Amino acid sequence: MLRITEIFYSLQGEARTSGLPTVFVRLTGCPLRCQYCDTAYAFSGGTMTSMEQVLEQVAGFGARYVTVTGGEPLAQSACLPLLVSLCDAGYQVSLETSGALDIAGVDPRVSIVLDLKTPGSAEVSRNLYANLALLANKDQVKFVICDRQDFSWASFKVREYELLDRVGDVLFSPSVGQQDATELAEWILAERLPVRFQMQLHKILWGDKPGV
Repeated sequence: MLRITEIFYSLQGEARTSGLPTVFVRLTGCPLRCQYCDTAYAFSGGTMTSMEQVLEQVAGFGARYVTVTGGEPLAQSACLPLLVSLCDAGYQVSLETSGALDIAGVDPRVSIVLDLKTPGSAEVSRNLYANLALLANKDQVKFVICDRQDFSWASFKVREYELLDRVGDVLFSPSVGQQDATELAEWILAERLPVRFQMQLHKILWGDKPGV
């Protein structure tokens, strides 16, 4: 059984598959409290749902891509068998995780999008840096940038852990309402930093609300 906040169909708003029709499975619960969190509604509540029911709902949308997200999906032990089942069913599966929990048990077919927490998140101490050694070219590392200090810190971490050689994409996102997007883009260009700038497409299209 899994505690599910929502299952919905939308365009992927971030990362490598941005713009592609995707089914999102949002699990309930998260041990972190990032100050910019936009899914606090997934911290509690949710509905207990069987694995079979989740797979049935996902199949009903007829999409190729599935993203398992949260909250922090790995906070539920049943997340790991869910990922296996989705991969076995033939979906292209991605996992959005904070990186604060061990990713060693994640099915190797899953593309991990690991959100390394910056100082501006207020949860930088929760980063489990051992996870970075487990990432591969199919995976991605995301930094949400709140200010210039975050940008400098993230740039240092990209180089310190040789992320550009380790993973397929390194993503820099402006924290909505805190960091001006154009300014972040200009910093990336000025530093000649070969990372992927991204904005949250779903928020541009539909606003900051659940289910999109």
